[in-house]
Amino acid sequence: MNVDRLNGPALSLFRMVIGLLFLCHGLASVFGVLGGNPRTGEAVPVGEWPGWWAGLIQVLCGALVMVGLATRPAALLASGSMAYAYFVVHQPDGLLPLRNGGELSALFCWSFALIMVLGAGPWALDALFRQRRGQEVRSTTADRSSVRA
Repeated sequence: MNVDRLNGPALSLFRMVIGLLFLCHGLASVFGVLGGNPRTGEAVPVGEWPGWWAGLIQVLCGALVMVGLATRPAALLASGSMAYAYFVVHQPDGLLPLRNGGELSALFCWSFALIMVLGAGPWALDALFRQRRGQEVRSTTADRSSVRA
């Protein structure tokens, strides 16, 4: 069995799950749904630094990564926001993630870094739009060549 053929679908599923989890985390912080903010159980007050802004990044980037649209820039922003969360919020309480409660930040940071490097995979809006653009370019090129003939 050739397991290499599963690379694209596995990457796509990984991206979708990570994006969905990040989106849910942001929805909890921004809107107070799904149990609310992990610290208070309620929505973070609008505009509060850094919690509300982090939640907004989580909602937007989580949704974009989940559907595979502008995946690499969204994953870069998400990864950076989680690195910030780890070093500013968690790391002052201790060096190791198990000691400072930063496991989720570290996992999200590295997961989004991987998505940024590897891309969205074949099951993504980015891939669909790229495929359609390729078809348009091919048909336009074919039209030009038939005019010259």
